[in-house]
Amino acid sequence: MSKPFDMELFLGGVLTGSHATRQRHLRQAKAIQAAISNRWHRDNPWTWQRKHLVWFLNQHVKERTRSTRYYYLLTVHLLTLRLGKPWQLNVLGKGQNP
Repeated sequence: MSKPFDMELFLGGVLTGSHATRQRHLRQAKAIQAAISNRWHRDNPWTWQRKHLVWFLNQHVKERTRSTRYYYLLTVHLLTLRLGKPWQLNVLGKGQNP
């Protein structure tokens, strides 16, 4: 059996800001990881495609408040930065402002 993917180690190089901000990004990244793993059985971010993150933003957090969706979008931007992908994900819906 393999070890679970360590999201804290994965995002360590791109996390900046206060302790609370870093903890929020880690908590949200783990929630994103769990949702994608449950839906597509891909728990390793290196195997994710753009469609997985778009699905998460469009379906998993669509009923959350705008500010919560915005914070998840910031975490997704950190994930794409760490993955080195040129993906632009500006999916907020229901009014684009946070």
